[in-house]
Amino acid sequence: MADHSEVAYTAADGNDYREHESTYESFIHYSFVGALHVICIVLGLGIVGLTSHWLIGALVVFVIATIGLVHGLATGTRGGIVTAFAVSALCFTYSVMS
Repeated sequence: MADHSEVAYTAADGNDYREHESTYESFIHYSFVGALHVICIVLGLGIVGLTSHWLIGALVVFVIATIGLVHGLATGTRGGIVTAFAVSALCFTYSVMS
């Protein structure tokens, strides 16, 4: 029958828990950055589609979102894409209110 004893992960050969945590953190970071980038793109499309402000929608939001994406992926920080999201949300609010 199967052996149902407790597995000692700290003593096991080939334990890669640190690598597992690193991979998980990278996955969470890339998912966060990618999701906010997609939200910025949707906000830019909303600006263009709802108000026809092409300059704000296409240039400002798409360029800022891309810069935030590249910064977030290159440096491993979330500040760039969060700033891009905040600017995109403010541009969307400004365009819809005016």
